[in-house]
Amino acid sequence: MAEKSFADALNEQIANELAASQQYVGAAVYYDAETLPRLAQFFYRQALEEREHAMMMIQHLLDVEEEVRIPDIKSQQTSYEDGGAPVRMALEWERRVGEEICALFELAREVKDYRAEQFMQWFVKEQVEEVALMGDLLNVVERSKDNLLLAEDYIARESPGEGSADPTAPPAAGGAG
Repeated sequence: MAEKSFADALNEQIANELAASQQYVGAAVYYDAETLPRLAQFFYRQALEEREHAMMMIQHLLDVEEEVRIPDIKSQQTSYEDGGAPVRMALEWERRVGEEICALFELAREVKDYRAEQFMQWFVKEQVEEVALMGDLLNVVERSKDNLLLAEDYIARESPGEGSADPTAPPAAGGAG
């Protein structure tokens, strides 16, 4: 049998999602300070998305009448050695979160929590998209490392990560739905 409950594991993931949100604010602040507004906006938007993921998880716990624990906030890095470092950090983070999401899915299956398993399916799909998004952005930033204004142009032209709302997404706590 599993060592911890799905609710305990999901509370840990809520902390991870909120930490990701804070890390992305830190990356956005770095790009804002470097006068790279499109990269900054990209990361501000990603920060909001990570917060939304945490709020979806909170709503799930509320819906199944489990305890919700809100973590402490830790300070985050706002300076980097080069313009590609925040994107490298984000790609590593998204890969790790992908592993955490799959572990949550496996735990839900192991403890036969079918509601949790169904809930986690959307996050599995979402993490594939997030890793691909950060991988693509890293490719562009690394090719543009001598002139990050080229990465700014790419973001302006392609609008990565600016998809429309996903109607299959779980509801978020505090949402109108």
